[in-house]
Amino acid sequence: MSSPLSGLRILVLEDEALIALDVEQLCRDHGAGEVAIAGNLREAREISAPFDAAIIDVMIGGEPTFDFARSLEAAGVPFVFASGYDKLDEIFIDFPDVTLVSKPYAGADLIEAVTESIRKRARSADS
Repeated sequence: MSSPLSGLRILVLEDEALIALDVEQLCRDHGAGEVAIAGNLREAREISAPFDAAIIDVMIGGEPTFDFARSLEAAGVPFVFASGYDKLDEIFIDFPDVTLVSKPYAGADLIEAVTESIRKRARSADS
């Protein structure tokens, strides 16, 4: 049986290093071929090769990541938001089909959310 992220390239946009490393390992444990970690928006924009999915912290260094998320959406890259914030109305208004995984999250919940975002994107691409 293949792993849910088998061979995929995943972007992790997270400014807390320990969380980023945990998410990287979690993705690798579930088959990701490559995990690119960006600790800020500049680094995320500089990652040149395309990725298959992304896990995005809602706030990086106090700056919202919504514009970056919109660029992913426009490029057809599936993603999930991860956040410890609870006042996130903009996500639900601007990104109604994107899953928000609340921190602290269980690893299985995060992987399932990423897997489902990939499935949703594939279904919408097929229709």
